[in-house]
Amino acid sequence: MKIHIADPTGLCFGVRRAISKLEEELTRSEKVYSLGSPIHNPQEVERLSKLGLVVVESAEDVPYGSVAFIRAHGVTPLQTETLRKKCLKMVDGTCPFVKTAQKSAKDLSSEGYLVVISGDREHPEVRGIMGYVDGEVAVISSDEEIPENLKGRRCGILSQTTQKVASFVALVSSFVKVSTEIKVYNTICKATLARQESVCKLASKVDGMIILGGRNSANTKKLAEISMDVGVSTLWIEHAGEIDRGWLQNRHNIGIAAGGSTPDWLIKDLIQNLNMM
Repeated sequence: MKIHIADPTGLCFGVRRAISKLEEELTRSEKVYSLGSPIHNPQEVERLSKLGLVVVESAEDVPYGSVAFIRAHGVTPLQTETLRKKCLKMVDGTCPFVKTAQKSAKDLSSEGYLVVISGDREHPEVRGIMGYVDGEVAVISSDEEIPENLKGRRCGILSQTTQKVASFVALVSSFVKVSTEIKVYNTICKATLARQESVCKLASKVDGMIILGGRNSANTKKLAEISMDVGVSTLWIEHAGEIDRGWLQNRHNIGIAAGGSTPDWLIKDLIQNLNMM
């Protein structure tokens, strides 16, 4: 059995940058409070928790005088202001690509557009972006039709940074047909695009793909979907312990791709386990 690794794969620039900032702060502070999980990978969160990470669900849950961390997904302006007022220190790990999406949403709103975000309305990144809109905002997932109340409007469209390119293009095309005017910002990050392309290419050359990453990771889910769209048998696991030996039988070329929230040590562990089988 030959193992082929997608290139690029694993931690994206934004998440790697955020985790590096968090780890650096954890060497100085006994506890660091993160507004939401700092990375959509349970195994990595467990490791960081042993170093002093405390995950809370809202800015109100962060104790006064503590150190707060903003994850790569970003937060709303209101949440940022709350943390600034009550915390001794605030470490901002917001991904630069997410900051671009936040600014794009703010600019479109100030120009009077109905802001349309292509993505998952429950995703923390999208909720954060919505906070930058001073006016109407709508979030549409890839499989939704355009609601009647959004037709015939001036629409400014942007995307969740981890959205599938095909889904974003399809949404924009749909709005072209029903809008009086549209303005589009392509806010899908380059790292996401590169990973999606690498999975698509590799999946067409192997007889099985393993997608490694947290099940709560949006970008990992997109990689699994792309692999399955190619038509290759795809196994999505969080760690090496979930490898299905039966699935591996009679497969001669296995491709591996990891989501942008999957740390290097989990990828290495998977490869080592596969090599011992």
